[in-house]
Amino acid sequence: MKKVRWGVIAAGGIADRRTIPGMMLADNAELVAVMEINMELAEKIRAKYNAKRAYDSAEALLADPEIDAVYIASPVNYHKDQAIAAARAKKHILIEKPICMTVEDGEEVLRICKEEGVKIATGLMMRYHAYHQVMKKFVDEGKLGQLTSIRGQFTCWYPDIPGAWRQIKSESGGGALVDLGVHAIDLIQYIAGSKAKVVAGMSDTKVFNYEVDDQASTLMELENGAYAYVDVNFNIPDAAAICRLEFYGTRGSMRAEGTLSQVEGGTLTVLLSDEAGYDAQQNRNDVEPVEVNVEFGNMYTKEIESFGRSILDGQEIEVPAEDAIQVQKVMYAAYESAEKKKFIEL
Repeated sequence: MKKVRWGVIAAGGIADRRTIPGMMLADNAELVAVMEINMELAEKIRAKYNAKRAYDSAEALLADPEIDAVYIASPVNYHKDQAIAAARAKKHILIEKPICMTVEDGEEVLRICKEEGVKIATGLMMRYHAYHQVMKKFVDEGKLGQLTSIRGQFTCWYPDIPGAWRQIKSESGGGALVDLGVHAIDLIQYIAGSKAKVVAGMSDTKVFNYEVDDQASTLMELENGAYAYVDVNFNIPDAAAICRLEFYGTRGSMRAEGTLSQVEGGTLTVLLSDEAGYDAQQNRNDVEPVEVNVEFGNMYTKEIESFGRSILDGQEIEVPAEDAIQVQKVMYAAYESAEKKKFIEL
């Protein structure tokens, strides 16, 4: 089988914890080189995964003629320059979210990728979760009827850590909303098959001392008329986290728990009803949940294999950069709403 030859920019952090291990399981991927600004760390990661070469600069990695595509997992403030350099070097790009510090920069990156004829996808890997795929199928098939209410809740414990780039606004672009909310908002729009048209938000740093938000709540009206609510927190202990994704419609509901995660797992409860009459007693008769059988895998492997098929076979990109830019517009509208205390129309 032909394989995409990969280079990884910023190979520590999430790349080392999740994405590279997923890449090593992908049938159509080969890890050629890794890059970290600390050469000792770069060499350690190279040896760990038996890659051919280690670099201490993105420029050196992008000059490697054996590399077909790059995965960019650096702090967000580096994304624009690294993505543009990768496009100019004719490397296809899988980039972590958000694509850039601003929507305008993201759109510039997208334009240059098109000019250079390279493909660009975004690391919103939770779309590949087996239960999220089932949820989208139920909605697409009309099993829930007309969607009316949607909720997403995603949390982690992220205390003050000296030098942590996600806690520095000039390097991350935002806090809990940017790091966690991006997944919840993307999944809601993806599964619902509808984009946000009106946004309201509240966000602040309530528990810790860093300069980005440690909690945020976002209310959206989707184009299909459904209301969607997202709350994200850096200040709830991991042991207390539930991380729910809920969809309600005129004919049923879906409730996923533990699926908003870096590991594919959790539960999904689907309740469907044919009731059309009005019950003044509002008796909630027991309804047997729909049996849902899936096989769990590795979302990062699925992500790498999917983008590999887009590169090798010309298949449609499953998580295109355009979608990530639209989600970023929603997030920044939520920040604007919190600041101005008003609804924002997109």
